[in-house]
Amino acid sequence: MVPNDRLIQIRQRFEFLEAKLAAGGGDLAALGREYSELKPVMEQIDAWEALKAGITEAEAMLRDPEMKALAEDELYDLRGAVPAAEEALQLALLPKDAADARPAMLEIRPGTGGEEAALFAGDLLRMYQRYAESRGWRVEIIEEQTTELGGIKEVVAHITGENVFARLKYESGVHRVQRVPTTESGGRIHTSAATVAVLPEAEDVDVKIDANDIRIDTMRSSGAGGQHVNTTDSAVRITHMPSGIVVTSSEKSQHRNREIAMQVLRTKLFDLERQKIDSERSANRKAQVGTGDRSERIRTYNFPQGRLSDHRINLTLYKLDQVMQGDLDEIIDALTADAQATMLAEMGA
Repeated sequence: MVPNDRLIQIRQRFEFLEAKLAAGGGDLAALGREYSELKPVMEQIDAWEALKAGITEAEAMLRDPEMKALAEDELYDLRGAVPAAEEALQLALLPKDAADARPAMLEIRPGTGGEEAALFAGDLLRMYQRYAESRGWRVEIIEEQTTELGGIKEVVAHITGENVFARLKYESGVHRVQRVPTTESGGRIHTSAATVAVLPEAEDVDVKIDANDIRIDTMRSSGAGGQHVNTTDSAVRITHMPSGIVVTSSEKSQHRNREIAMQVLRTKLFDLERQKIDSERSANRKAQVGTGDRSERIRTYNFPQGRLSDHRINLTLYKLDQVMQGDLDEIIDALTADAQATMLAEMGA
């Protein structure tokens, strides 16, 4: 059932926002954001109410002998459209993750598997870069350490664009690869892994950092693989002593590095708080999707079979080449739909 009292509240709020924006009063940016968030919800409400009104009108036409046949046909179509309209409205009414529209920090690190794991970490970075390019997002590498063979020891990237975190938040976890490494002369398949973490970017109001809680160190920044060393101490390392979090930034400008490192630190602290809240909220759930548990193996990339398997939703695709080229929408859409279905079930919809 669709809660009518909630629909009335949403409509009243939407009309209030329209009036405030038209009058030009208040915080227009904040009002505009809320208006934009509510507009697609209102479109679903309008469609639902138009469908109900159509059914009422057609039922009234049944009393007219001349219109009865036409009304019966119309009622059949209208009533048939009810389940889809209800589902669309229920999805629109689901609580929104306030971080969905935010930029994100993407962190990738090799796991088990040595050099092959580092090479796979590099493949994952390129996969996400291609996906970002297909969506018109911007990717800025904040920190990158590479191996002599071109693999990645660690990379931190800042991704900006529309609904970045909403699309990438289910990528957090352990990604496993099964393939024959380029360094393998015997043609044997090896299993390696890399860890992906996607964190919503924190805003200044989200996290307050006490200056007494951090230690800032400057050091010489190095290039890929530690081969090219600058002559100036430009790299910055910030240690947050209460949490033990350490972040670094190695741009050429030390001032810029401080800004970047502080932003990364705020984002990590914000993510810690989100994880704590999410853990408390989901403590009694048996099935959890999208919790961002980075110790959990979420996906396997099997190159000999050209197969990708997402273990959370039992999804298997035989299009690994396209996936590695950044074709991730089918996977992300399926994960999003599964998470929405779980939320609907929890709400008793």
